[in-house]
Amino acid sequence: MTTPLSVGDVAPDFTLKDQNGQDVTLSSFRGAKNVVVVFYPFAFSGICTGELCEIRDNLGAFVSDDVQVLAISTDHMFSQRAWADKEGYFFPLLSDFWPHGAVAESFGVLNDKAGAALRGTFLLDREGVVRWTLINEIGQGRDFTGYHEALRELSA
Repeated sequence: MTTPLSVGDVAPDFTLKDQNGQDVTLSSFRGAKNVVVVFYPFAFSGICTGELCEIRDNLGAFVSDDVQVLAISTDHMFSQRAWADKEGYFFPLLSDFWPHGAVAESFGVLNDKAGAALRGTFLLDREGVVRWTLINEIGQGRDFTGYHEALRELSA
């Protein structure tokens, strides 16, 4: 595993397919929106479902004219679609399936032994610079409180 991105780093660009098979490119948000990139290990798992349901249930805090959420795992696009349909996720679930975990690796959150991403959260400003980050192990749920505080500071 490489070293995770830190505050002040520029996030590497990527293009991944969402749950509907549409390409989503990180740099397409540059100059327009802040982006929160939420890596999660496995679709349909308990902790991941809870975390993404928190995003779904508080969508206004994650998606607005000022911010876009991009959730990423190494699951295949078809798994992402089934999960999004089951849980009512209407924000992009991006598939880092092939090359397996390449984007998670570029952000420094790929767990090679598990073949899945750690619970990495990165708040990027409109220029793609990391302004806040939180990395949790696969079995450790994240607390979005720090994200909400960092977003308020970024929007001020």
